[in-house]
Amino acid sequence: MSPSAPLESGQYHPSPSRPRFVPPPGAVDAHCHVFGPAARFPYAPERKYTPGDAPKEELFRLRDFLGFSRNVIVQATCHGRDNRALVDALEHAGERARGVATVGPDVSAAELRSLHASGVRGVRFNFLKRLVDFTPRAELEEMARKIADLGWHVVVYFEMADLEELAPFFVGLPTPVVIDHLGRPDVRKGVDDPSFARFVKLLDEQRHFRVKVSCPERLSASGPPYDDVVPFARRLVERFPDRVLWGTDWPHPNMTSHLPDDGDLVDRIPLIAPTADLQQRLLVTNPERLYWNA
Repeated sequence: MSPSAPLESGQYHPSPSRPRFVPPPGAVDAHCHVFGPAARFPYAPERKYTPGDAPKEELFRLRDFLGFSRNVIVQATCHGRDNRALVDALEHAGERARGVATVGPDVSAAELRSLHASGVRGVRFNFLKRLVDFTPRAELEEMARKIADLGWHVVVYFEMADLEELAPFFVGLPTPVVIDHLGRPDVRKGVDDPSFARFVKLLDEQRHFRVKVSCPERLSASGPPYDDVVPFARRLVERFPDRVLWGTDWPHPNMTSHLPDDGDLVDRIPLIAPTADLQQRLLVTNPERLYWNA
């Protein structure tokens, strides 16, 4: 397929390269998804995109091929609040996976306990309007209060341009907060841009915040090998070594420019975490503390 050919949402690389970098034992891909299969787990009627199937078997095959031990599977917006595909994957993976679900304000304590037993340890709040309709903040606060008793955390996904508006809400949540994909900075402005500096300052001030240094393929203005994203991720890894996570974002939903090679993504890890100690924290210690020791 030509790199410029339009892609279907949810398409993924059919034959990723084997990475040269070998992840440490116990390494976690802390941000990935499963889609369908639609015949068994239909997509939500309110979805804003329809992916191709990316079932658990393919995810687990990729995990092993890349040299990872465990996954954190994040509920995708195309499945809405129907977490059955996620739970099915978690139950088949056993202790090798944990999950982040999507729930509504009417979720019951019994439903949350059931999700917890399956391996869910967080819920995701999505603030990208192109992906999901906005949920009133009062409802999100109610959900956060319900999950706090379980020791869960909230994952938030937003554009950095909206951070100033959203930050007071994030700070007021009664749970740890995990920020997706470096907070989605505009990498064209450079790592010393004031908006990224404000983001770093927020992390400095909020010790219960964590950040995923993932998805360079979504943030890059130059394309593969995504060198323009490296300074942003490395600054966060070196400044907050105990509060960073990494993930593939497989199967890369809504990528329309190219199919990211997951092996190449793994090989970017030593550029953002250049020492064995930083790699151990990023890939093993931090996700283990958040997802397996909770």
